[in-house]
Parts: sequence; structure tokens; C-alpha cells
Amino acid sequence: MRAICLMGPTASGKTARAIALARRLPFEIINVDSAQVYRGMDIGTAKPSPAVLKDTPHRLIDIRDPWETYSAGAFCADASNAIREIISGGRIPLLVGGTMLYFQALQRGIAQLPAADPALRAELDERAARQGWPALHAELQALDPVAAARLKPTDAQRIQRALEVCLLTGMTISELHRATTPPLKVDYLNIAIMPANRQILHRRIEDRLTLMLEAGFVAEVRALSQLANMSATVPAMRAVGYRQMWAHVAGELSLAEAARQAAAATRQLAKRQITWLRSWPELVTFDSLDENLEDQFDNLINAWLAEGASADISS
Repeated sequence: MRAICLMGPTASGKTARAIALARRLPFEIINVDSAQVYRGMDIGTAKPSPAVLKDTPHRLIDIRDPWETYSAGAFCADASNAIREIISGGRIPLLVGGTMLYFQALQRGIAQLPAADPALRAELDERAARQGWPALHAELQALDPVAAARLKPTDAQRIQRALEVCLLTGMTISELHRATTPPLKVDYLNIAIMPANRQILHRRIEDRLTLMLEAGFVAEVRALSQLANMSATVPAMRAVGYRQMWAHVAGELSLAEAARQAAAATRQLAKRQITWLRSWPELVTFDSLDENLEDQFDNLINAWLAEGASADISS
């Protein structure tokens, strides 16, 4: 089984390139965006329009209500089923998005971690209240230096979880993550498109936010806030842009300040995505600003398709 993963930071042009590919080649798109899975979150996620989705269907879009949870594990199960169905139908899966955790979980597997232990968590919280989270971070450093090196001393939630795993299993969370297997054996071609000029990416982020606001982003969040099961604490509202606009709708921020914070949060998201991609093995990276991008991209895809055709014939 073969598939393509098209990654990149937010506002880099992934979706447009994927749609162009799927319209002229035997690809079918699978969404890899943790916010686009939610119904009613259209403008702030830059979700393809209904017309585009009708013309070029995307799997795993609008599969959850916004008050529901959706995890990397659920994504792996859904994406694995979609990959099998697409391949059995004679087409090629094209996974597109910027949720790097989902790509990692699909290709490398998810660690089998223990369930939360309320009593142990309460004990850790009580100790943190007395000693401070930096003290617990120092304890984690002794138990799992790999995990501790990735976390800030004030990252309470992740420090707590890493300590909880160590104390419950006698193994580090890093060891458990290394002992994972992918949910599906697939030969992936990993591609990333990123602008070489970070300032241009920042400008695109700001321009896109302006267009979202003009398209009714605030009204979208206001409508979400009025749903019976919604609150600022549901996982969907942690998405960049949404939590800032929710604060505006709740009267906590002016629109100008909410927009400023949303742009800043989106820039930080892009930075994290780029950092993640730079450590990704066997990744083919294209500069989205390169004037020859179209030809370079097509050459790679055509060579990959030809390689697959040759393998089918020889087998």
C-alpha cells in the first residue's frame, strides 16, 4: 500500500495544491487537520467550501460535533479505514494537513499508555501546590530526562502526565513511545511545502485572518457559543483563533485585541509546525515561493507514480 502525506505550516498553500492534484490524478484526499473534523467550524479553520468539497471530496471533514472530543487514536482508526477503502477502490490516498501529531501517530504508532489515575493526579497536584511545578519537573528530569528536556518547568499538564506514567508503569513515557508500531503498514511519500521567507508566511497568516473576519468568523464563534453543549473549555475551542474569538464574544477582549492575539498564536503554531517538520525523516521539502515549484512538484509526483506502476508490473 502506498500513500502521500502533504504537510506544511498553516497558510502555506497545502490545501490548494492537494485539490489541484486530486482533480487531475487518481488521488483522494484525507483531511489531517484536528479542527476541520468539527462541524460548524468552517471559517476559522479555512475549511474548503461546500462547492469545493462536492467537486473534490475530503474524508474526515465534519465528522464530529464541536463539543465532542477527537484524539490521535481516533484519527489513526479513521484514517486507516479511509486508506484501505481508497486503495481498494483503485485510487491513492493523499493525506493533507498541518496536525503533525496525527501524521506521527499514523506513521509511527501510538504508545499504549495507562489510563489516568485520579488519586495519583490529586497527589501530584497537591505536591505542586506546595513545591511548585518546577520542583516536579526536576523530579521528572531524574526519572525521564528525555521527556523533561521537551517540557518547560511550568508545563503542568504534561509534567503531571509524564510523572503519572512513570509511577504507574515503572517505564518512562519516552520508552513507551519508542515501543509503538504503526496501525497500518503503508509506504508513505512525505512532502512538505514551506515558504523560505518566514516574514511572507507571517503576512499570509495576517491576510488570511483578515479575510476570515470579513467572512464572518466572529459570527461563527458566536453561533458556536450559543450551542447547548458548548463552552470555552471543550477541546475544539483550543484551536488557534477560536479561543481568542470566544474571549471576544464573551466580552473579555476587544475585537482588535482578539485579532492581534489570534495572529500571534497562529504564528507560534506555524513555528512549531516548521520545527517539527525539520526533524521529520525522509521528508521532501519544497519552497512554496519558488517560481519553479509547480514543475518540481509534478516531477516528484509523476516519478513516484511511475515507480509504483513499475512495482505493480514486476509483482
